[in-house]
Amino acid sequence: MKQVITLSIGGSLMVPGEPDVDYIKRVAALLRKHANKYKFAIVTGGGAAARLYARAMKKIVNNEFLADQAAIMSTWQNAYLILAVLHDRAYKTLPKTFDEAAQALETNDFVVMGGTLPGITTDSDAVLLAERVGSRRVVNVSNVDAIYTANPRKNKGARKISRMSVDALVAMAAENDTRKAGENFVFDMLACKLLARSGIEAHFVSGKNLKDLENAILGKRHGGTVVTPSSLA
Repeated sequence: MKQVITLSIGGSLMVPGEPDVDYIKRVAALLRKHANKYKFAIVTGGGAAARLYARAMKKIVNNEFLADQAAIMSTWQNAYLILAVLHDRAYKTLPKTFDEAAQALETNDFVVMGGTLPGITTDSDAVLLAERVGSRRVVNVSNVDAIYTANPRKNKGARKISRMSVDALVAMAAENDTRKAGENFVFDMLACKLLARSGIEAHFVSGKNLKDLENAILGKRHGGTVVTPSSLA
């Protein structure tokens, strides 16, 4: 039985302005390289487009639920791009539920999902998916190369954290996550708490560094951050 690796891929990596087809193909090639050993459960974020549509919706109706729904549609568009590249070894459509995704992995090497419910980010979706399919490792792939003590784009004194407990991650999220539609935080509070209850290890790496991504998939040392269950910190 192949081990399942769960990936949460940031939408801005895939669509930095317009879809980066070359990048999507390179990530897919990396996953295919290891598909003889692993199966992959993939969740894609919405990126800048999701935030754009969330803001637009709030200007129209000022409703967080509807803003989330608009953002979720962007995550599905990005999921279809990944699915198209992996189509020959992937479940042929985007699962609507985690149960459907788990069943799909029984006969496919890849399953790809977008967002699910308003109020739940694709970070949380990824951890829920990981729980459902029995994955012991979640790899969060984004534009940020690791978790820092503060936002490195705004604070020059921010330090990279190479290893931390999930309890420390929960505390960090509590200070920064307000759970508004289109918000952009390294990992939202619900996702952190789900990670804490599950005992799943999480790796945070830059999607621009495919070697770090590969090492995270393999559970090897990389330049990002490893978040361990509390008992292993």
